[in-house]
Amino acid sequence: MDFSQITSFFSQIGDYIRIGLSVAFAFIMSLGQIIAPLTANQAKYFEKWSADDKFQSSYCVELKKDPEKDFVVLNLADVQLNDAELYDGQWDLAKATISSAIKQAKPDLITLTGDNAWGMLAYIELCKEIDSYGIPWAPVMGNHDGQRTPSEFWCTYQFASAENCLFKFGPEGMGYGNYIINITENGKIIHSLFMMDTHSNADDTDAGKINLGADGSAGYDHLWANQLKWYEWAVNGITESAGRTVESSIFMHIPVYEYSTYYAEYYDKENDGWKDEYADECFGVNHEDVCCAHGNNGFFELCKKLGSTKNMIAGHDHVNSSSMPVDGIRLSYGLKCGSGCYWEPEMSGASTLTVSSDGTGTFEHIYIKSDS
Repeated sequence: MDFSQITSFFSQIGDYIRIGLSVAFAFIMSLGQIIAPLTANQAKYFEKWSADDKFQSSYCVELKKDPEKDFVVLNLADVQLNDAELYDGQWDLAKATISSAIKQAKPDLITLTGDNAWGMLAYIELCKEIDSYGIPWAPVMGNHDGQRTPSEFWCTYQFASAENCLFKFGPEGMGYGNYIINITENGKIIHSLFMMDTHSNADDTDAGKINLGADGSAGYDHLWANQLKWYEWAVNGITESAGRTVESSIFMHIPVYEYSTYYAEYYDKENDGWKDEYADECFGVNHEDVCCAHGNNGFFELCKKLGSTKNMIAGHDHVNSSSMPVDGIRLSYGLKCGSGCYWEPEMSGASTLTVSSDGTGTFEHIYIKSDS
């Protein structure tokens, strides 16, 4: 071993010690936030809901749109850093990406489409960072949220405790965080945002047992039957309150089955481009298979039937950025934010949903270049 190798070895040891001490110090300083959810009465945070309940617009969170400008939603997907990565430069990259996206988009709302962080300190730090901008923000849970932490409830408690976070636990028995944000202008609802929990792996759940693919397995989970009923109840309730069908968008983590089937139909892999008949309205590209449930739970068809939802925005697949309109509903991936877990630097950034005064939502990507 030559001198340079010895120097490198001791430098790496020093880095490990520095990161270890940083994690230990941060853990001690965050003990209050770590312990509080462990002693909370979980049941009181969830709603009692029935499809027989009368819908009232006050059930939804309301955000007012300035009539003089569009309402901008900035979406961050799959930040997914662990505790150690807070101190090795990857968190700096994620923060720079978030800051750049906020400066470019000037959002009225920030959304996160799941797999937000891996670990207690990372969760606390992410919430602190997003909250520090003073902009309302609204997250959903991903299939990895809750891992390397005490529980999913622990994670969502961090959301609910943040000053500017709009997160609501939602009805019990539907996962963590099913809630609605109504964007209003001059007192009228012009666009609704449905924030929905697509859970985790489905093979061992009741939902999975009735949602099997041709190979007999369920794969990833998606929305459960009671969530579909809740969505239909809310869409019908908003329609009645507004006196018309209100355009809506759905933010979730795991994409619906149709992301896979229609991408295969629309995209020409052999020539690496959208087929001519779809090229004008589609953008982005998928660099990995769509990871969704192996069977179809019928949610997309329900959305078509009700006629409200015009955008579905998912995370989950870090190197997919496709966006394609299918039967009046645009199926899009939110662009991954930063380097957590796995990534491709050229496919990192954020995405926007821009809502105009007539309620139309337009989806776009913001690619943010990184030198890392």
